[in-house]
Amino acid sequence: MKRVSNHLIPPLINNASKILILGSFPSVKSMEKGFYYMHSQNRFYQVLDAIFDENMYQGSIELKKETLLQLRIALYDSIESCSLSGSSDASIKDVVPAAIKELIKGSSIKHIFLNGKKSYDIFIKYHSELKDIATYLPSTSAANARYSLKMLVDEWKVIKDYL
Repeated sequence: MKRVSNHLIPPLINNASKILILGSFPSVKSMEKGFYYMHSQNRFYQVLDAIFDENMYQGSIELKKETLLQLRIALYDSIESCSLSGSSDASIKDVVPAAIKELIKGSSIKHIFLNGKKSYDIFIKYHSELKDIATYLPSTSAANARYSLKMLVDEWKVIKDYL
């Protein structure tokens, strides 16, 4: 079933944030819970826990927010609104891109990481002027079964170089 959806989760960012991680669009579970990467099978927090020796995966949303901000990591998505079926990136249509330039204007963000191909493709299509500070990373979604947790950690540890 197709749903038209607006992004209802505010960006997680503060003055100390050095990197911005952009997903494509929140999953149904993330929208229900009001925060990013909240589907139980998404490996985002497991990856960051392995890289930074933290314990966000099992923690509350408040713990996740506090830890991310302490690590100087900001979160948002490449898409502000779209139509899609369930939480499938492959079904995304009618994209309205997020205003990323406005989000990072005046911030300390030095680099942007795109969590998955859809996020990267949308970002490059609408924000090509920022491509020099952008890096694609393989999706932490369970739908990306090609990548084991270890493989994701190996790819994602590059984010430490920008913090």
